[in-house]
Amino acid sequence: MLVKDRMTPNPITVTTETSLKEALELVRSKPFRHLPVLDKDGKLVGIVTEKSLVYASPTATTTLSVFEVDYILSRTKIGQVIQGEVVTVGPDLPIEEAARVMIDHRIGCLPVVEDDKLIGIISDTDIFRVLVEGLGGGHPSLRITIVIPEAVGSLARVTAKIASLGGNIHTLGTFWGERPEDRVIAFRLEGVDRDEVVKALEEEGVKVTNVWEPSAPPDKEAQAD
Repeated sequence: MLVKDRMTPNPITVTTETSLKEALELVRSKPFRHLPVLDKDGKLVGIVTEKSLVYASPTATTTLSVFEVDYILSRTKIGQVIQGEVVTVGPDLPIEEAARVMIDHRIGCLPVVEDDKLIGIISDTDIFRVLVEGLGGGHPSLRITIVIPEAVGSLARVTAKIASLGGNIHTLGTFWGERPEDRVIAFRLEGVDRDEVVKALEEEGVKVTNVWEPSAPPDKEAQAD
């Protein structure tokens, strides 16, 4: 999965000459939180959010009248309030590396640039969607978490056992354990009995740390009673 697979292409932008008032009205009327800022030559020079725009506006404690605040917002240009260099990524960067860039810089989005041209934007919400999809969030399936040694063949032994029971692995995620020599595996299964697969894994010496199933809808629970 690469950035280009989940970015929003051709995002709505503002320019350095756009007023704070126009930018605030735009970001509040659309389902996004970030606005890339372009200069007169179309080059990316910054990014603003509703939060940063509000910070740049007169505060609620000001003695200015509503009309005076509106005037200031209309006259103040985005180019006067953007600060610092904007962090960007390329479209072919793996999406997990884009997430790492966001974490390292403590930012909520990344403009996507190719050949010095803005071609898209990817946000923390896009990253969360990938996480949910990759771990099967919302899918009605059995979820099991295990701990296995960080050794060749450990995961293959688990998947082979599940396959022998007729189970299908819908999703699988691997994570570092509390110890360097451990790996935590979370997977969602279909077509296999909960108790049967847990027993089979434990008999193989696999440490099962959590078993979870989605609750049945209220109407189904009522029918079962």
